[in-house]
Amino acid sequence: MANKVEVKELLDAGVHFGHLTRRWNPNMAPYIYMERNGIHIINLYKSAAKMQEAGEALSKIAASGRKILFVATKKQAKEIVAEQAERANMPYITERWPGGMLTNFVTIRKAVKKMASIDRMKKDGTFNTLSKKERLQVDRLRAKLEKNLGSISEMSRLPGALFVVDITREHIAVKEAQKLNIPIFAMVDTNSDPRDVDYVIPANDDASKSINKVVSYVADSIVEGLSERKASGKEGKEEDSAEEKPAKAPRARKPKLETEAVSSDPQDKKDMKEAQEDVRLESKKETLADARSNDEEE
Repeated sequence: MANKVEVKELLDAGVHFGHLTRRWNPNMAPYIYMERNGIHIINLYKSAAKMQEAGEALSKIAASGRKILFVATKKQAKEIVAEQAERANMPYITERWPGGMLTNFVTIRKAVKKMASIDRMKKDGTFNTLSKKERLQVDRLRAKLEKNLGSISEMSRLPGALFVVDITREHIAVKEAQKLNIPIFAMVDTNSDPRDVDYVIPANDDASKSINKVVSYVADSIVEGLSERKASGKEGKEEDSAEEKPAKAPRARKPKLETEAVSSDPQDKKDMKEAQEDVRLESKKETLADARSNDEEE
């Protein structure tokens, strides 16, 4: 059971402040309490009820062993979301939403595998056999992948739900989740359309205090669900079966995983070769570019 939400705490955090009345979305009318000084005031009793409803649903999803992906790329939400998602041991996107993150998940996973193959290259000494220029390029590639995809490196399957801060800004993520029928939980301000979201939390999504209040409550609910799962002793078993649901051919999933486990070494070598080839191609491009610039100077 999710903890009860106190309206006074929401008031102190500034959750009730909406946008200017001229920037409102008429579909948010049911969640608006009044207008004051040209600004819409959100009904905090409805916010509290919706937060509790969302918390209970997220707790159940976490207890089933599925992942909840946090999405927030706006400046004031980045650090808060990253901190709370890590506390709840969930993946998050706080830099830039990679196009096709959900709808083209296979390609995203390849990029994550490339990052893992670079790490293996460094461990087994293959990295040291590269030239100085190639090593520099590998490091740059690794840093770039870490920045954009490091937080989802443990997410091997599509998430069970999405939690979004500011659906207007993260509209691409929302659209992708809708296409795949992934439940969307979101903080929705008075300038957004709540019809795009399955679990609406009407709240101020611009103030860091408000974001912290809602996201920390969400993280608490997820932690509660995870502790219930641990207590019931389902931690190891059900995760695979629960997360396999989005897969197209669930029956063929287990044999595939067993094959991968048996032939892990050849696959690792293949990944390493691909990473090396990528680096060498980049190196050739840079060399050609340098040569052309030198010719032009002469």
